[in-house]
Amino acid sequence: MTPIDLRSDTVTLPTEAMKQAMIEAPLGDDVYGEDPTVNALEEKCASLLNKESAVFAPTGTQSNLIALMAHCERGDEYIVGQQAHTYKYEGGGAAILGSIQPQPLEFSTAGVIPLEKISAAIKPADSHFANTKLICLENTHHGQCLPLNYPGQVKALCYEQGLSLHLDGARLFNAVVKQQKSLAELTQSFDSVSLCLSKGLGAPAGSVLVGSKEIITRARRWRKVLGGGMRQSGMLAAAGIYALDNNVERLETDHQHALQLKQALLDLPKLEVAEYSAETNMVFVTVPESSIEQLNSEAKKRNIILPEGHQLRLVMHLNITQNDLTKVIDLFTKLYG
Repeated sequence: MTPIDLRSDTVTLPTEAMKQAMIEAPLGDDVYGEDPTVNALEEKCASLLNKESAVFAPTGTQSNLIALMAHCERGDEYIVGQQAHTYKYEGGGAAILGSIQPQPLEFSTAGVIPLEKISAAIKPADSHFANTKLICLENTHHGQCLPLNYPGQVKALCYEQGLSLHLDGARLFNAVVKQQKSLAELTQSFDSVSLCLSKGLGAPAGSVLVGSKEIITRARRWRKVLGGGMRQSGMLAAAGIYALDNNVERLETDHQHALQLKQALLDLPKLEVAEYSAETNMVFVTVPESSIEQLNSEAKKRNIILPEGHQLRLVMHLNITQNDLTKVIDLFTKLYG
């Protein structure tokens, strides 16, 4: 029996139709620029975002890293959220491999760094300081979408200070569906955007970095340096194309599942459900620490995989059916009802 895995939307498995598209993909050597399927994916993403160019990378971590390295030189600095993925969860790659100094700042609300904090953190032109070159935002963050006017406000500050603006769009497609805006509308303020194909869209791997020709040319070189030149990678790119063509609108189902789960858990007084849960595909719930062992034992009996700890992020994705959701709700109701 297929497990009901709530840890992340990265656990999704390709459908049979996606696998068939991968099998049938025409291939070539992508490092030479000769894989027609990779080229088609890159052109498609650049067009969707109304940007000049794009490059396919094996992971979102590498896509973000090559963006940072394309924007910044050794000893430069990027401003980023304290809890943002590009700072907290990507192994310190910018500092280790790019010699780029992060300047983390606390979010006021999910994904939003106050403009006055950003302005105050920009270093003056002085040899004592790292050169501030880039601001990095994230959409979505903890399942919450950036306010529609916020990127434009940050871009205005960037323009005033001569900085660039990058977006970690790992779950940007969830924002597209939730806010009913196009990719181009949500990314018009950004100089570069990383799009992940292996989360809610269900591809087995791959991200695409989109931006100007100049940025992507530099990023493509760093992709090679970091070992991201995958040769006949059109099979993975084909999964990405299939995902873009078939799996974006269906994200609404994940959002509805998250809302159902939130509403059910709110009826259980022993649980604490974060107010911002279910804006898109995530529900954040705190369970009593004393119940963790029992919860995990009961979940295992039902073939349900939960995150570790007592503060749980429960993530809906394309492999979670309505029947699966019912089983999850029954698990929590039995223990905490």
